[in-house]
Formats: sequence, structure tokens, C-alpha cells
Amino acid sequence: MVSIKNATPHQEFIMHLLRVQVPDFRGLKNIDITFEKDFFPKIFPLGSQNGGGKSTLLQLIFVLLHCSVDGVKKPFLPNLLQGFKIYPGLEKRVLAIIDIWDGEKVVQMDFFAYNDSFFQKLLALDIKKGKEENIDKPYLSFSVLAQLKLLKSEISQLKRDNFFRRKNNQSELKINQEKIAFLNQKSTEIENICYNVIEYLEAENITYICNYSSKRNSNKKRDEALLCHFNNIDTEEAEDFLLELSEQIFLAAPSTQIFLFLPPNDRKLLFGHSSKEDKNYYAILESARSKLNGLFTYDFLAVELLIESFKAVRDRDFREAIKTGNYGNSYQSLIKELNLLLGNKRINVNEDLSGVNFHLYNNGETIELYPEDLSHGELKRLSIYAWLKSRNIEDAIVLMDEVEIAFHPDWQYQIISDLQEWGPSNQYILATHSYALCEALTPAHVKEIEPKLIKQESNITNEL
Repeated sequence: MVSIKNATPHQEFIMHLLRVQVPDFRGLKNIDITFEKDFFPKIFPLGSQNGGGKSTLLQLIFVLLHCSVDGVKKPFLPNLLQGFKIYPGLEKRVLAIIDIWDGEKVVQMDFFAYNDSFFQKLLALDIKKGKEENIDKPYLSFSVLAQLKLLKSEISQLKRDNFFRRKNNQSELKINQEKIAFLNQKSTEIENICYNVIEYLEAENITYICNYSSKRNSNKKRDEALLCHFNNIDTEEAEDFLLELSEQIFLAAPSTQIFLFLPPNDRKLLFGHSSKEDKNYYAILESARSKLNGLFTYDFLAVELLIESFKAVRDRDFREAIKTGNYGNSYQSLIKELNLLLGNKRINVNEDLSGVNFHLYNNGETIELYPEDLSHGELKRLSIYAWLKSRNIEDAIVLMDEVEIAFHPDWQYQIISDLQEWGPSNQYILATHSYALCEALTPAHVKEIEPKLIKQESNITNEL
């Protein structure tokens, strides 16, 4: 086994999670963890005993950074936030404070919840006395800001459509112009009513993210709103920053994990509770994965991912041939890397890239193996490698939950140098119970939450 405690840095990368603070969310209490930017490797085990909240913390970070700007992904946020109540007598409750290094500066994001009553309080500043009864009820909620954004997006799309129809399709052009006029009137109406709210949020560098209900019954009215205050960038930059960050944050976890961003009733299906025979937890999880492109589960999909990787390098070599007249060597390089990974086995790819098998060389004998003949640990190690390579994950923040499951202690230790080799420009945060994994790094790399994994009196701590 080769430790990388004294390795030298490969390169500086773009996004780095510097610090996360969570005052009180589900089982997490008074969390304050720093992930040093100048540490190398950029791999940080996050340890605790069972029940410490490691998985909850990784999911919270992932969903806040991956889902806060994309309309397709935002619906996962209210699922996560159910039960997150604002205490009586207070207007606000902090959910999490996350510091990100963007390559040039530290951007701090303060995620917090407001009651809609705070929106109404701000709104009242812009309503003349005696006119309150004329305000439409839908406007008395932070969610109207999402409606305003959708209106403006629809107007922009219609204007783009009209640009291409200006020389023909006059009837459709007229219909679009009438619709634009109507939507403009509607958005102006909302902006006039919500002027003080919009002005306040812009002045305070606050971005509205979504409304949610703290009640367990998701059908109840969503009276709480999740917002984010940005430090070091203004609201005009905030959306672009979140968009870029959402593409550089990844979560890998066991498929048997309870994912808090799924609807509560769907989570129960993991335990077999279903009123509908056709509902299946893993089908629901697969549907979620199709929307959350940063989510990866440690399934036995190594072969599928390997095929994707082979197709990607084949296409890369072909593009190289078109450009230079000579085929590249990406395909052969991938074969060599996989054979090194497999030890005494060699990979064979079908000519049509429809599948793979393996040859085991043992005492002069060649034994043909198929994916189902590989061990759980071998398949998992292959799947992690193929995931990083097929998705071309670089300069990213990669959160990995229980990465050591199914690995021999030697491989638990080895996974640190594996990750550094497979994706050297990434930052990795590994929720773990493994002492062997922690021993591959310096004690300062290892972060802990209560109840701690590595106790002060432990011999392992003294040896690290």
C-alpha cells in the first residue's frame, strides 16, 4: 500500500468547499467544519459513529448547491426542508452557511428561511394606507417572485420566436405580440406591487430560491421560503455563480441510502410501505437520478459506465483522426488503466461495444469471466473509476458517502490514492467509518462530527 501523505500538489482548481456551518437541521447540531484550501491532497474524510448525521450533511450540501437555481431540480428542495420550522416569535431561521472558493475569492452563501409574513411586512411599506384590501392574495407570498421570473423568461422566449418570424408567419407573429403585451402588463403589475420586496432583496444581496411547507403533509400551504444571502458577489452575479457551482457539485452514495430529497411517502417505500403495488423505491430513485445529473449511486452499473467510457474515448480518437490524420491513443490508454486496476484480470470489449468480459490469468491458465463473476468490491471500484472518467469530472466538489463499503481494508486505504489518480483536480469529502481510509491521510485532513469516529485516547489517533 502506498500512502500519499507526503505527495506534492498536482494543480490548483476552481471550486473548493471551504467551510460549512449548520446550526440545527434534523440530527445535525452546531456543525462547523473547515476544509483547508491549501491542503494536499484535497481529500477530507468526514468521520463519526453511526447516527452522527454524515449522510444528512452531504445531502444537505449537495441539494443546496445542485438544486437552488435549476427549475427542474428545485422541487427536490421542499422535500428536504419538510419539518424545518421557523421558531415562534422569529421571522428567520438559518439553515446552512457555506463558503466556496471560486478560484479568486471566497463567496459565502447564507441559506435561511423566512415566513411569508415577512414578505407581507415588506410589502406593506409600499401600500398606501387603506389600500391593503385591493392586493391580490397570490401576491402575499415569496413564491410570486418565482412567478415573476417565469413571466420574464416566457416573454424573452416569445421575443426570440418573433425575431425568426418577422418575415413570415404574420398571424403567429401577431398572436405572440399580443401575448407579450399581456405578460408585460402582468409582470409590471407584480413588480409595482412588490417593489419594496424586490428592492430590499437586491439591496441585501438576497436571492429567493423556493417556497416550502415545514409541515409533514406536503399538501399544506407552503408558508415558508428559502432564500440565500450572498457575500462578495451581487444578486446579478449570484444566478450565474449558482449555475456554475451546480455543475461542479456531485454526490455519490449507496442506492440503499435514505435520500431526504425524495418525497416523504416515497422514502417509506425503501421499507416496503406502499399503498400502490406499482410504486417502487428504486424506480423513483432512478427517476430522480435522471433529473439530478450530479447524483451517482454505487449500483452494479460498472459495465454500463465502462461502455460509455469506451464510446467516449473512441469518439475522441476519431475526432483526433479527422483533425490530424492520425488516430489518438485514448482508447488504448483506457484499456491499460483498467487492466492496471483489475490486477491479474484483463478486460475485453466486444467489437460493437455492446458488452465486456474479463480474462483471469492464473498459473498459466486463462479463465474467461463475466461481470457477474466479479466481486462486489471489484464492481464498485470499477464503477467509481468509470463514473469519474465517463462524466469527465474535473475541478469539482465530490461528496462520497460510505465509499469504503465492500472494500477490503487495503482497498479502503488505497481508495485515497485511487481518487487522487483518477480525478486529481477534484476536492473529495468522504463520509466514512473506516480507520484504514483515514490512515492514508494526515490527522488534520480528517474531520469529525459527534459522536466522533476517532477518539482522543485511540491508538490510531496517536499513530496518524
